[in-house]
Amino acid sequence: MADAKTKVSEASVDEFLDGIASEQIRDDCRTVAAIMQKATKSGPRMWGTNIVGFGTRHQRYADGKEATWMMIAFAPRKQNITLYLDPAFDGRDDLLPKLGKHTIGQSCLHIKRLSDVHRPTLEKIVKASVRRTLENE
Repeated sequence: MADAKTKVSEASVDEFLDGIASEQIRDDCRTVAAIMQKATKSGPRMWGTNIVGFGTRHQRYADGKEATWMMIAFAPRKQNITLYLDPAFDGRDDLLPKLGKHTIGQSCLHIKRLSDVHRPTLEKIVKASVRRTLENE
């Protein structure tokens, strides 16, 4: 198995966020970063070239390979802001309908802008994802 392409780097998170062209997306990303930092009690780090991750966890794959991975993360994408979450966080079925406008993948939550979602619910989702990840460490 080849090494993972997405690895923690020494790149500046502030420089990355400052480089986001849209002021709204830049501000939303800074708010998401603050929510994630509060939930993890860890500072942001760049993973690869465009993912902002918080904390670390030990990941063991089905084939026995192991890696260090971020506990929770987000990335500003062309169409939305993608949040990388634990896919089985507690309260998922109750919280997601209360969030507001979003789409969801297995471990990704996509939002266009923070004004489309209920921020206290987003904070609960982030905390629940972090809690689930820590429980499974």
